[in-house]
Amino acid sequence: MPQPVFLTDDATHDLGELHDYISRHDTPGKADYVLEQLEKAFASLAESPERGAYPQELLHLGIREYREIFFKPYRMIYRVLNNGVYVLLIADGRRDMQALLQRRLLET
Repeated sequence: MPQPVFLTDDATHDLGELHDYISRHDTPGKADYVLEQLEKAFASLAESPERGAYPQELLHLGIREYREIFFKPYRMIYRVLNNGVYVLLIADGRRDMQALLQRRLLET
């Protein structure tokens, strides 16, 4: 049975910033295309949420509660809980992911 997929406020903010950045530095059409592909990718998690890999930066710390899927170079970090799939972060994988994951997922 499909699980609902939810975007956290942070992930929604990430999508908006990413769209704005691509619109400014490339074209609005390219930004729309990337946004559509990212939305398809995380919507596909409804059918098989366990398919994503563990983020290497977290795996090295022994953390296996988060997973990720890609629309390269973008990484979508999510967590599967009993009542659904929660997309927590959407980021360009060329960023300093160790610092970003630490700040966004591990510091509360």
